[in-house]
Amino acid sequence: MTLPVYVVSEATLTEVAASASVLLDGPEGRHAVTVRRTRVGETIELVDGAGTRCRGTVTSLVGATSLVVEVEQVTREPRPEPTLVVVQALAKGDRGETAVETLTEVGVDEVVPWQAERCVVRWAGEKSSAGVARWRRTAHEAAKQSRRARFPVLSEVVSTPALLERVRAASLALVLDEQAHIPITEVVVPRSGDVVVVVGPEGGISPDEAAALEAAGAVAVRLGPTVLRTSTAGTVAAAVLLAASGRWMVSDGSVQ
Repeated sequence: MTLPVYVVSEATLTEVAASASVLLDGPEGRHAVTVRRTRVGETIELVDGAGTRCRGTVTSLVGATSLVVEVEQVTREPRPEPTLVVVQALAKGDRGETAVETLTEVGVDEVVPWQAERCVVRWAGEKSSAGVARWRRTAHEAAKQSRRARFPVLSEVVSTPALLERVRAASLALVLDEQAHIPITEVVVPRSGDVVVVVGPEGGISPDEAAALEAAGAVAVRLGPTVLRTSTAGTVAAAVLLAASGRWMVSDGSVQ
């Protein structure tokens, strides 16, 4: 059975070492004590979202809102290479949150919301701020659920010109297209730098956008014989690329 994971600030775990005591308070502490009914003697894990994971034993409860953990093991995970960035076109309903949730679970490092030409949903002003905040909450919760020590970055929404800049700077940039001739399984994934995957909206990427992305250096690839929704296509592509990159290999050489 996996251990429960709680999030603390990066500053709290930056210098922490074995045998140190850490106070888990705030919403996370309240959840541990009142919802999960954590008790003295239980083992839990603390992560800071920036790569540090601590395993320890609860030594005391402080009221109904916090607890103290004696750290037994500290692991600091380096920033993974290559960095996998998924540019996700805005989707109607809760499909955008579905995409963010599963992208986080599979191990993507950054999700970039994209206001594509054919997006039904339009984000601007307060609506953009609210949408990004909603996606960030989704990523945060999915990172906890999947027990990640390093949480994905959820960027601000980008326009097509800003997207083209990301594509030009990438070590590899791919555009998912069911009509492309190149299968994603034939792509050679670089071992460093940014790998950017562009996922279009339900209505597809417009011809002008496709031409601009190609001119910026992106390669159109197809996933397989079926057509996936925008909410699932990026996750499938990410899984293929993460496996090909070697990032899903554990220290003994087996696939995680």
